[in-house]
Amino acid sequence: QVQLVESGGGAVQAGGSLRLSCAASGSIRSINAMAWFRQAPGKERELVARISNLGSTYYANAVKGRFTISKDNAKNTLYLQMNSLKSEDTAMYYCAARRAAADSFTYWGQGTQVTVSS
Repeated sequence: QVQLVESGGGAVQAGGSLRLSCAASGSIRSINAMAWFRQAPGKERELVARISNLGSTYYANAVKGRFTISKDNAKNTLYLQMNSLKSEDTAMYYCAARRAAADSFTYWGQGTQVTVSS
């Protein structure tokens, strides 16, 4: 089992920055990719950014150039650096992990709220 705990959310003005963290524990060696998702009220869950164990990254077009996903293996922590925040970035942000051979992300954190005011 893998446990994920997000932190770092909060309220920020448009144009500001936040850094989200996701602490992973449990059977971490079984993970082959991690990602950040978000869900705003009335909208479907959206993939924001993804990083594989090999270091390849993916970003949604809406955040490309503004957000950066990274990880610190020594600390078992995933990060999402969010710059130039917009009001449309307001959402609950979730950390997720996928194990090798899995068809989807099956491990989820409880979420951290990001609110961007303008």
